[in-house]
Amino acid sequence: MPDQTAPPAPTTPPTPPVALAALLARADLGLRQLAGPPDASIRWVHTSEMADPFPYLLGGELLMTAGVQLPDPEVYVARVAAAGAAALGFGVAPVYDAVPPALVEACARHGLPLLEVPPQTTFSGVARAVWLLMARAREDELRRVSEGQRALATAAARPEPVGAVLRVLAGRVGGWAALVTPAGSVLDAAGPEPSDAVGAGVRGLVRVVAPSADLPHPGPSRRPPADDTSTAGRPARGSAPDPAPHAPEGQESAPEAPGAPAGRHPEHAPHEGRGKGRGGGGALTASDTVAGTHLTTYALAGPRVLALATPHRAPGDHTIAGVAAVLLTLLTAERQGADEAARSAALVRMMLGATPEEAGPLLGPGPWTVVHGRGQGPAPELGTPLVEAAGQHVRALVPAGREIAPHPGWTLGVSAPAALDALTVADTQAARALERAEATRVTLARHRPAGFGGLVDPGEAAAYARELLAPLTETLRTTLRTWLSLHGSWDRSAVALGVHRNTVRQRIGRCAALLGSDLDDMDVRTELWLALRSAESHSGQCR
Repeated sequence: MPDQTAPPAPTTPPTPPVALAALLARADLGLRQLAGPPDASIRWVHTSEMADPFPYLLGGELLMTAGVQLPDPEVYVARVAAAGAAALGFGVAPVYDAVPPALVEACARHGLPLLEVPPQTTFSGVARAVWLLMARAREDELRRVSEGQRALATAAARPEPVGAVLRVLAGRVGGWAALVTPAGSVLDAAGPEPSDAVGAGVRGLVRVVAPSADLPHPGPSRRPPADDTSTAGRPARGSAPDPAPHAPEGQESAPEAPGAPAGRHPEHAPHEGRGKGRGGGGALTASDTVAGTHLTTYALAGPRVLALATPHRAPGDHTIAGVAAVLLTLLTAERQGADEAARSAALVRMMLGATPEEAGPLLGPGPWTVVHGRGQGPAPELGTPLVEAAGQHVRALVPAGREIAPHPGWTLGVSAPAALDALTVADTQAARALERAEATRVTLARHRPAGFGGLVDPGEAAAYARELLAPLTETLRTTLRTWLSLHGSWDRSAVALGVHRNTVRQRIGRCAALLGSDLDDMDVRTELWLALRSAESHSGQCR
């Protein structure tokens, strides 16, 4: 029968662990380590005053207690260590004036770090400090990943991109990075070469992922990543003597971690092998540890394998290596033409955070023209490989100046030339030009730079103008247009119309009454001016 006393496997929170030394460095807490190794890592904080908290621990906790129920320190520490707790924090006062010597000795025997929590430091204050350290570590990890992605993208755009990417990757993870064939031959490498034993381990992992080496992206690991410390080196749960039956733990507090974890974080959680390769049943990645060196392999296209050998595994390394695997897959795939390869590199850089100015020299001198098309039959030949075809709709990026001709069966809309940082506007221009071409039943329409007025459909604008200006006679319309064109000047309007200035005032007052509008409002004046211009343009009387 299964051991009913052993809790389920621990769930690792989606945050990097906190080094015990970092917590001890917080002078405001006043914590002091009395026993145990100094290199422990804390994943969360838990408070309990149970005589045996074993069934309620998940592993990796800093267990906080004031010793309310501490009948036998040896048994208590043995159970806490068996549960995989990272450290024990003992609060001095109100139960004990000092940490019991028997508890210090037991923690030293079991290798469990023991912290003395002074009376002025609350358990919740310690938990809050752990949360803050976790948040800071997560920010550092994200910053490191972002910087690594940018450096790899820059390396991928260099003249010899494969070697450049491997050098950047080796520097970022602090080890050896190599591009390897399924047979284990090293094609290119960077960083200090591994020992013979480590090299043999790498070749063994290459054979694990080689059947899937034709897949274009990294996937789940066959083994837990080497930086997963949630269970490594932890005593087997249930190895301690079975506890006596317990009543329901009504006063037990929930694990004090920043949010209940919904699943394992990719940097800290083991993955089960899944995803069969098209050439056989291999994993997409595999990890192992040989002679204290962490090994990881990633299946690439080609087939090729990216192999890493590092003395340690820091948070973010798996993500950085995954980005490198994607870039190496693109770089080692079947070669494109020189222009297409440069443009692909530029697009990769833009996707990974490079600015248009940084990617511009690779994508082309510019400017560019955006083309939208809708139709049936073979897609139109636009003289560019940068084409997105989706059913009956086509969108393309064409070098400005290249002639775009009508294509049988297709209606095209063409934007004005635009730089890389204005392609979004050009895309909107091309879409509107396509709509105008379909409305007017022509095969090709180009963007017309007509200011804000060109953004409004002329027919709709004219209909709105007729409705808005309907209460006004022709004389009032003429007076209103003249007055608006002269910025509301009574004297200049009177001279232009050949009437007395009081007549102008009376007519403008009449316009305001008929329209029910405040003509001192600039928004009202602007709308009336556009309406007057639209009505005149539609009737062929635009001045």
